[in-house]
Amino acid sequence: MAFKYAILLDGGFVTKKLQRTLGHFPTASDVDQECQRIASHPKLANRELLRIYFYDASPAKDCLTNPIDGSKRDLATTPEFGRQVSLLDKLELTPNFAVRLGEVAVHGWKLGDSAFKAMVKAPRPPTAHDIVPDLEQKGVDLRIGLDIARLSLRAMVDTIVVVTGDSDLVPAFKFARREGVRIFLDHMGHGVRRELKAHADVVL
Repeated sequence: MAFKYAILLDGGFVTKKLQRTLGHFPTASDVDQECQRIASHPKLANRELLRIYFYDASPAKDCLTNPIDGSKRDLATTPEFGRQVSLLDKLELTPNFAVRLGEVAVHGWKLGDSAFKAMVKAPRPPTAHDIVPDLEQKGVDLRIGLDIARLSLRAMVDTIVVVTGDSDLVPAFKFARREGVRIFLDHMGHGVRRELKAHADVVL
C-alpha cells in the first residue's frame, strides 16, 4: 500500500498569511498553489495525497446597530462577506479539497486595534468609526482536532501536514503521534509557541 498524507489548513490563519504576502485577499487558486508548494517538499515526494481539508467558518450575516451613532451595518453586504463566500464556494469545487465549516458568533461591538493604539497615544472618547463588529470563530479547532484523530485511528494516512499557528492543536498532535502518525507543521513563517514545534515531527 502506498504511503499517503493529508493537508489540513487552518483557513483563517492561511488566508491572513497569504493576504499579507500577496497584498490581496487570496483566491481559491492562491490557496491551491500554497498546497502545491507543500506537496513539492522532498519529505512528501514518495507519498500520495489523500485530500486537502480547509477549515473555516461561514461569515456572519447579522445586521448590527452601531451603539455610538445608531447607524446600521449589514454584514452580509460587506466586501469581506462576498470575498469569503466566494473563496469557500470555489474551494468546495476544487479537486481534492474538502471544506469543513464552523460557526461565527457575533458579540456586538469592540474597539478596533488601530483606534485602540491611537487612543493610547492620545486619549479621547471613541467615535462610531473606532468600533468594529466583535466576531468569534467557534468549532474550527475542534473540527481540525477531530479529523486528526479520525485520520490517525483509521490509519487512512501515515503523515498529516497541518498548516496553522495555533498551539491549541498540541493535544491533537500528541494523539496522532501516539497512534504512529507523523505530524508535519507548516507555520508559513509565523512566530509560534515552542510546544507547537516540539510536538511535530517535521517543521516545513
